[in-house]
Amino acid sequence: MKKEIDKLAWLYIRDGKLLSARSKNKELFYIPGGKREQGESDLQALTREVKEEISVELIPASIKYAGTFKAQADGKNSDTMVKLSCYFADFQGDLCADAETQEIDFISYQNKSLCSLASIKVMDWLKSQNLIG
Repeated sequence: MKKEIDKLAWLYIRDGKLLSARSKNKELFYIPGGKREQGESDLQALTREVKEEISVELIPASIKYAGTFKAQADGKNSDTMVKLSCYFADFQGDLCADAETQEIDFISYQNKSLCSLASIKVMDWLKSQNLIG
């Protein structure tokens, strides 16, 4: 029986690169976002997680569904998959690493090997849509 980790992710692209974050004590970058808490909608959870991780407020009216992607979960056995429901959104505030986040960076497609498998799957799709270079 495969286990699935259900997560939300915020896609923010600047100069053809995808905003990514790296947690403390982790090697790979991931797309900012996280798991919803009991009773939260996708948008509530995404907004809360992004605020916790990188200190910015997503603008609710700008949030737009992009797609859902599945890949093997980083650091878990092969029975564990992660499902990323991805959204584009504008934000207000200054991007900066917060709480459990060690650093944030804009990762180019050429450097996708720095990212988790699920992030790479999303980057492949973004590349196919000519959204990242």
